[in-house]
Amino acid sequence: MVVSVSAAVDVVILVVGVVALWGGAQLLVGSSVRLARRLGLSDLLIGVTVVAVGTSSPEIVVTLRAALAGAGDLAVGNVVGSNVFNLAVVLGVVAVVGSFPVERRIVHRDGVALLSATGAAALAVSDLRIIPLEGAVLLAGLAAYTVVSIRAGRTPDTEADPATAATPAGDRVGSPLASAPVDLSTPARRLATGPGRDGVLLLLGLAVVLIGGDLLVGAAVDIARTAGVSEWVIGGTVVAAGTSTPEFAVSLVAVRQGSLGVSVGNVVGSSVFNVLGVLGLASLLTPLTVGSEALSSVAWLVGLTVLVVAALWSGRRLSRVEGVALAMSEAVRWAVSLLRVFA
Repeated sequence: MVVSVSAAVDVVILVVGVVALWGGAQLLVGSSVRLARRLGLSDLLIGVTVVAVGTSSPEIVVTLRAALAGAGDLAVGNVVGSNVFNLAVVLGVVAVVGSFPVERRIVHRDGVALLSATGAAALAVSDLRIIPLEGAVLLAGLAAYTVVSIRAGRTPDTEADPATAATPAGDRVGSPLASAPVDLSTPARRLATGPGRDGVLLLLGLAVVLIGGDLLVGAAVDIARTAGVSEWVIGGTVVAAGTSTPEFAVSLVAVRQGSLGVSVGNVVGSSVFNVLGVLGLASLLTPLTVGSEALSSVAWLVGLTVLVVAALWSGRRLSRVEGVALAMSEAVRWAVSLLRVFA
C-alpha cells in the first residue's frame, strides 16, 4: 500500500510539473514574442529564435537538472525524445489541422541546419558519452545558426508567407498564444502591454518553468525506479512529451491564427536548439553518460529528421497524409519502447 500511495503521489507531482511547464512557457513565450516584435523581427525569425528558445525552456531546465543529478540517460533521453515528439507529433498534428506551404528558407537554411545539428548530436552520443569539448562544439554550432538566422531575418522577405502577409500588422503584435490581437491604439493599452510588463511576465514564466522542471524530473526518476523502467525510456517518452507541450500549444495556435512562420519555425528552431543548445550546455557543465539503448533511439531521430526534411523538400508542402504518418510513427515508437520494458 505504501508503494502504491507513493507512486500515485509521484504521478500527481509529474502532472503538476507538466502543467507548470506549459503555463510558464506560455508566459515566457508570449512576453518574449511581444518584445521581439517591438524590435522589428519577422515572424519566421521569431519562430526559429525567440519562440524556439522559449518553448524549449522546459527541456533546458529538465535536462540540466537531470545532468547535474547524474541522470545522464534522463537528460539525453529527454532531448532526443523531445525532438522526436516535435517532428512527429507537433509537426504532424499541425499538418493535419491544415496542410500548409513551407517557406523556401525553412527548407534550405533551417532544414539543413536541423540535419547538421542532429548528425552532430548523433556523432557525440555514438560512444555513449558526451564530454564537455563536444558540448562546446555543439554550442558553437548554435551560435553560428543564431547569427545566420538573425541576419537573414532582418533582410526583406521576398517569399513572405501569403497567410502571414495578408494579416494586418496590428494583428501580429500579440503573442501567438493570445486569443485576440493586441490593440496598441490608446496610452492605457500601450502601458498595459509595455516592455516593463512583458519583462515581469518573462521572469515570472521562467520561475514557473524552473519549478515545474524540478517537480517533473524528481517525479519521473521516482516513477522509473519504482516501476523498474529505465531512465532512458521514461525520459524519451513521458518526460519528453511533457516538456514538448509548449511547442505543441504554440505551433497549433499559431497555425490556426495564420502565423505559419511562427508555427513551423518554432518546431524546426526548437529541435535545432535542443540538440545544439540544451544538450551542448548540459554536457559542457558535466560529462553525460548513457546506456546502449540510446543508440537505437538516436538512430530513430536521425531517420525521422531525414524524412521530415525530405517531406519539406517535396513541393515545399507538408500534406495531411504526411502529417498523419508522422504522428503514427510516434505511437509506434512508444509502443516499441513500452513492449521492451514489459516483455
